[in-house]
Amino acid sequence: MLPMNHPDNLNEIRTIIAYHKRWDLLALVAGVTALMIAILTFIALFGSMVIDGMPRLTWEFFTSFPSRKPEAAGILSAWVGTTLIMLVTAAAAVPLGVAAGVYLEEYAPKNLITEIIEINVTNLAGVPSIIYGLLALGLFVYQLGLGQSILSAGLTLALLILPIVIVATREAIRSIPVSIREGAYALGATKWQTVSDHVLPYSAAGILTGVIIGLARAIGETAPIITIGALTFIAFLPPSPIQDQFPFVSFQWLMEPFTVMPIQMFNWISRPQEAFQHNAAAAGLVLVVMTLLMNGLAIYLRYRLRKNIKW
Repeated sequence: MLPMNHPDNLNEIRTIIAYHKRWDLLALVAGVTALMIAILTFIALFGSMVIDGMPRLTWEFFTSFPSRKPEAAGILSAWVGTTLIMLVTAAAAVPLGVAAGVYLEEYAPKNLITEIIEINVTNLAGVPSIIYGLLALGLFVYQLGLGQSILSAGLTLALLILPIVIVATREAIRSIPVSIREGAYALGATKWQTVSDHVLPYSAAGILTGVIIGLARAIGETAPIITIGALTFIAFLPPSPIQDQFPFVSFQWLMEPFTVMPIQMFNWISRPQEAFQHNAAAAGLVLVVMTLLMNGLAIYLRYRLRKNIKW
């Protein structure tokens, strides 16, 4: 057997290293090429949307109802409906998802039933959104009698993002060092005090990221909303949640019909007139900006939370 420093062995090692370096270079080139294709495609599509839609972004466009005349059509009912539905979705999915994630990670016993629940939660995150629409149609619209309302739509999207919130909560909690829990227990804290005063504050940034990712997915969903009967043309607004008489808060808007931005875009893009295509591009631009603002808010809040935490 030849020693490692023998010239023949050294040449063989150099050949193997050179061979793997060539494959590494090919993988790098393939990855960069795929990334550039995706980025350039996005830039081209987004640039086309900006060019077509930017001239339509006027105050009248935001404050006008849909119309058969493209120059008079607006997105007032669509963006108001999207905003209200997102409020219902967040109010339903965030507390329930975070609570479920905390229970599964901190309190649930490690047995077969828990493992089955965990597997199902993970699998539900990949279920097509149309399935949630069919489930909501049978449960919320018909069985519970909520009808084709904002409440039904918000609960439908809450079901859609609930697995995402649960998984994100669990991953954020898992990232907390064990020493945090041990230190709390050593000082006499109970299980709940440890979770509420230490685990949740330290994992809040990661949980918030998962919540925003889920809401960003929900805001662009169309299939489950269409399934439960969202309107494609609506020329009125639901009653305001804020009233000028006691008790100053009204929930009547929850049972009103609705439309959302993706459906309004679908309605316009299916029309033959070119002006409606420009309206759809403008609405798409508004939807992208709303999504970016949500992600920007998540980045800011995550930064503030991490800045305030002292390890």
